[in-house]
Amino acid sequence: MSSKYISTGWNLFKQTHKWSFAQKIIKDNCEICSSFRNRSINKINKISMKILVTGGAGFIGSNLCEHLLAHEYHVVCLDNFSTGKIENLLPLLNQYPQAFRLQVGDIRNLTDCKKAVEGVDYVFHEAALGSVPRSIKDPVLTNEVNISGFLNMLIAARDAGVKRFMYAASSSTYGDSKSLPKVEDVIGKPLSPYAVTKYVNELYADVFSRTYGMETIGLRYFNVFGRRQDPFGAYAAVIPLFVKKLMAHESPIINGDGEYSRDFTYIDNVIQMNMLAMVTTNPDAVNQVYNTAYGERTTLNQLTGYLKELLSEFDPAIANVEIQHGPNRLGDIPHSLASIDKARTLLGYVPEYNMYEGLKEAVRWYWNHI
Repeated sequence: MSSKYISTGWNLFKQTHKWSFAQKIIKDNCEICSSFRNRSINKINKISMKILVTGGAGFIGSNLCEHLLAHEYHVVCLDNFSTGKIENLLPLLNQYPQAFRLQVGDIRNLTDCKKAVEGVDYVFHEAALGSVPRSIKDPVLTNEVNISGFLNMLIAARDAGVKRFMYAASSSTYGDSKSLPKVEDVIGKPLSPYAVTKYVNELYADVFSRTYGMETIGLRYFNVFGRRQDPFGAYAAVIPLFVKKLMAHESPIINGDGEYSRDFTYIDNVIQMNMLAMVTTNPDAVNQVYNTAYGERTTLNQLTGYLKELLSEFDPAIANVEIQHGPNRLGDIPHSLASIDKARTLLGYVPEYNMYEGLKEAVRWYWNHI
């Protein structure tokens, strides 16, 4: 019932571009269905933790929602669909009608944040405006969402007595630091407005931990990829963008000579880190920031070769697609490689997928869904 009305509201938005009207349909009917679900939960007296995922309609957020629901947690998703997709949530709303609630709202609105955290035990704060180029084009909007929105969520979580607040930090915080591998305590100067906002998030989380006694854990994501990562749009990440191009027999454009390298991290490793951050009982592990990566770097030239190899198993013609090179992208760091020693020691993190194994899973998903 819930997903039917959400789909109706979403289609109205796409047809009329009147988001406020479509949003009202989604919100009203989600609340009706939520009320029904709550009565059902009370009736069967099921005991489960309640978890909020902000940005839950996005790439990482929807995968996190799916994992939590599959493990019998009650989940609230807060999203305004500025970058998230309703299609990521419809299967979850259908499959988990008693345990999943969608709240359409904006983290820039403190009232929305406070409503979302009502009765919540843990928060995974994934909502943000990503992309270095987008932040360079519109630093004001990036600041409003990533800093003001983050502060709103901290305040709401503090006031609601949330047990622990996990948040998406970023490897962009390392900025112009040339040291490899990247170690959490050694950072440089930020190279983009986006990097500034993610570093400020860490500072705010530390202040709230020290001042208000909140438990926070930040996860510095390193080039996460995998199922549901959007290949479309002006700010698509490199792996889904290259996959889309190659599937269409078009040449992906590599920025620079292709020897820039990244610690590409499969989505399931990221989910594992989030769960470890939530359940840890090690007092030394709390109020920390962790690299969230595999701990291995891959150049863009290597990445493109792997993608051509894996996609050629579905379409042999892809092996013959030529690769083009363009100028280096403003704000990009040359190399990124994470040390995961801290996460291994304090959280017991042992990543399950290396880059190539994750890429095989991702390519298979894209081939079936693009």
